[in-house]
Amino acid sequence: MRANFKLQRLFLDTPLSEGTKVPLGKDQAHYLLNVLRMNEGQEVLVFNGREGEYLAALAPSGKKAADLLIGEQTRPQPAEARLDFLFAPLKVGRLDYIVQKATEMGARRIIPVFTDHTQLHKVNEARLAANILEAAEQCGNLAIPELGAPVKFDALLESWDPARRIIFCNESQAGDNPTDILNGIEERDLALLVGPEGGFSERERARLTALSHVTAIPLGPRILRADTAAVAALTAVQMTIGDW
Repeated sequence: MRANFKLQRLFLDTPLSEGTKVPLGKDQAHYLLNVLRMNEGQEVLVFNGREGEYLAALAPSGKKAADLLIGEQTRPQPAEARLDFLFAPLKVGRLDYIVQKATEMGARRIIPVFTDHTQLHKVNEARLAANILEAAEQCGNLAIPELGAPVKFDALLESWDPARRIIFCNESQAGDNPTDILNGIEERDLALLVGPEGGFSERERARLTALSHVTAIPLGPRILRADTAAVAALTAVQMTIGDW
């Protein structure tokens, strides 16, 4: 089944099953009762990232409190995504954008990576997690990408499992079209690594290209902003060897 975008979607961090009643937290109750002005019996779609999506009916229990009565399952939980998204943090507005797009485009795990040219040296992990959750609610995803702890570039490579191939966007890679390179990759447990404004340093590119479990791809003839490159690369990977 496809997502029903006519109904409000809500993430609930609780087990879900037909016939159960789930009390809403203060913020979620306020949102449904006072922001959306929903009435008793009106329906929403709920998911927890583990057990699929369910129809649920609102049951107010006061001016500021409400429960949800869980009805039938509308979609089962899909298989776990197989693409990790590794990115150098950008300026705050673009940082929010890039995390939202990675969520919408099916990332399994999202990990900030501090590279030589990264302009930010600290990220607000709570803000990133909130952006991931909001994007999943809005786009119809049933899975919530895991937000990995921020890590330095060298530490990432030193601890990386070589069974999961890393694809990295290399502005100095010969050619314009990544399709042939991507189609030659046999693994399906993958990670996409996107650099910061200014790209990877020469040192970083040399270290990446020396690893047998790393593949470099170009992203066309034009110079792209880092956030644009991230979306372009995610699209290319998902359409050729991903889950689209």
